[in-house]
Amino acid sequence: MAKSNTARLTRADAERAVKTKPQPAPAELDRLIHERVRLAIVSALAVRESLTFNELKALLKASDGNLSVHARKLEDAEYITCVKSFEARVPKTEYRLTALGRRALERYLDHMEALIRATRAR
Repeated sequence: MAKSNTARLTRADAERAVKTKPQPAPAELDRLIHERVRLAIVSALAVRESLTFNELKALLKASDGNLSVHARKLEDAEYITCVKSFEARVPKTEYRLTALGRRALERYLDHMEALIRATRAR
């Protein structure tokens, strides 16, 4: 007699399936913020009103090119603003988090907290 390939539920599996509520599908993860350097930029700007390019570079230990590429992506998404000026003939680039960027960070943190809670609940 041939064996069936269908899986059989044990009594414990069946009881667990009845007791657990179906979880809603998680919201889509914001891939723009999820990247390490961009998350660090947005997080740093969430706790400081503004940071200069050189302050962010030192804080994140990033190269000029790496920081500028990631900052530009955040600017394009309107998560941060960039103001360029001169101070004693020295160029100064200053970044600020926008309201849209703050909301995106909050949604991202809420999403990550929900993933942590779901993982710990198992």
